[in-house]
Amino acid sequence: MENTTAQQVQGVSMMAAAMFFLPVMDAIAKWLSTVDSVSPATVTLFRFGFQAMLAAMIIIAMTGVKSLRPVKLWGNLFRGVLMGVGGLCFYAAIKYMPLADAIAVFFVEPLMLTTLSAILLKEHVGWRRWMAVAIGFIGTLIVIQPSWELFGWVSLLPLGTAASFAFYLILNRRYGTADTTLVMQLYAGVGGTLTTLVALFFGAAFEVSDMTFGLPANALSWSLLFAMGVIATTGHQLITNASRLAPASLLAPFQYLEIVMAVLIGLFVFNEFPTASKWLGIAIIVASGAYLIWREGKRKASEPAYN
Repeated sequence: MENTTAQQVQGVSMMAAAMFFLPVMDAIAKWLSTVDSVSPATVTLFRFGFQAMLAAMIIIAMTGVKSLRPVKLWGNLFRGVLMGVGGLCFYAAIKYMPLADAIAVFFVEPLMLTTLSAILLKEHVGWRRWMAVAIGFIGTLIVIQPSWELFGWVSLLPLGTAASFAFYLILNRRYGTADTTLVMQLYAGVGGTLTTLVALFFGAAFEVSDMTFGLPANALSWSLLFAMGVIATTGHQLITNASRLAPASLLAPFQYLEIVMAVLIGLFVFNEFPTASKWLGIAIIVASGAYLIWREGKRKASEPAYN
């Protein structure tokens, strides 16, 4: 049964709130790595570690210890591994790249998801959606090109985050959501933590500075790391609940508030502002992604599938 207008408004409000919180988490990560000299891998470790701890505490308080056991352990852990890889890529990228640039490149994810759905799930993708994918990738290249000249391979790391998240969503489509959202967050945190520990091991072995471990030097840094776990848990719960209250086609435009927030934070905190060419690329990515999400909503609502 379709949700009421009041429920859909509530869902939109939750999505907008999440898009306010999540760029703040990314800004904290950038601050920690650039100002407090905490390595991106250390930031990622504590971000997922605190998320797992908070999710476990909430589950125990609400429904008891037995509820910690997932229905699909390995599926949830693998989702966490994907999130961990994405987190490592993204936090390493924003240490060097402007925050808005990295988030804009990440929003190529709906384009990747459409491509992977066609390849892995054999879903029908018509010429209109393939055209949107192609145009969106052109927008991504426009954003990446100036960053490539400045940062080289680092500028491609947000693409790794987008690919990891797209595979994460593919797993959700294939295997469903047998567990509660809090249990999924718990094991996403566990999987992300384990992935980061592996990255730290190899980072130390090969002396990769961004992948080495170091404890924060002061109470403020510890507080900021804990805040990242709180924001991650809260933000993803808001997104999940929003998706249950309102259709994706209605929520899609509000997801791009994250770029707006990233631009504002980058300007006022890090003195960063996208150039005209990057604004063009961002606009192309947003338009293509929003069209794909809208088209997907129409496809699910009608048979046969729309092109």
